[in-house]
Amino acid sequence: MLYSTNTNNAVANWFEFLRTKLADYAVLVKVKLNITVVFSAVVGYALAAGWYANLLDIILLGWSGFAITGSANAINQILEKDYDKLMKRTANRPLASGRMNNAEAAIVAGILGISGLALLGFWFNTIAALAGAISLFSYAFLYTPLKRVSSIAILVGAIPGALPPMIGWLAFASYANYDAWVLFAIQFIWQFPHFWAIGWMGADEYKKAGFKLWPTPADRNKYAAAQIIIYTVALILSTFVPVVLGQFTIITAIANIILGSFMLKWAITLYQTCAVADARKLMLASVTYLPLIQIVMVIDKLIQ
Repeated sequence: MLYSTNTNNAVANWFEFLRTKLADYAVLVKVKLNITVVFSAVVGYALAAGWYANLLDIILLGWSGFAITGSANAINQILEKDYDKLMKRTANRPLASGRMNNAEAAIVAGILGISGLALLGFWFNTIAALAGAISLFSYAFLYTPLKRVSSIAILVGAIPGALPPMIGWLAFASYANYDAWVLFAIQFIWQFPHFWAIGWMGADEYKKAGFKLWPTPADRNKYAAAQIIIYTVALILSTFVPVVLGQFTIITAIANIILGSFMLKWAITLYQTCAVADARKLMLASVTYLPLIQIVMVIDKLIQ
């Protein structure tokens, strides 16, 4: 009876350890953020392939994108471990809290990065793998350290942030035409109002941790909000470009007007109030805009 109880306890403890470890790995690779990156890569593939899209390709592209992004996120947390401890939002991350050491996180990052890039290169093509490598290394080793140096980090980080749809396109086509570059440009511009809204929300904690992100607590004013409005308008206009060029139809144009107006509304509200609560609403509007407009683009492309 005692043996049975001890065995049951050991099994329960093992399952609890496994659950905790998997939860920590999910935080390390930022699963929720990762899924949005994978989604935009699949969108790029779908727009390039059209009805020639292959389910196996989509699954393998999704895994490679997940692995590469997970690797970059893990490296980011290794490099920022000591600073994450200073912010309430990140203090409970596995590295910052001490539940995981750098060596374990580095092994995870290495396995994910190598496997993701290898899959892109061998299953798809070397051009897609090269774009994936640029995305990984520029995020981990340029954007991440720059965050403590200058607000230009957002500009640098917008490059790997905009590459997923390009990588998806390259995975199918192996070259980038103007359609692919338009997708890149849309996602590139989108990041400025999105991340500035996040910066607005977390300015105090970012300053406490020593990050030079914009806006700073002192910069949360009408000038900063006006910049957000300008980039939101630029985003809406950039999404009309592929419609004008004939890549998409009035379906995408109407969706852009509706979704863009919703996002612009909160950008203007932020200008009026300069309130953190409205920055949060703008951030939520931005994370609604991008996936929905991309879904509409894919549908629009398929029904042409």
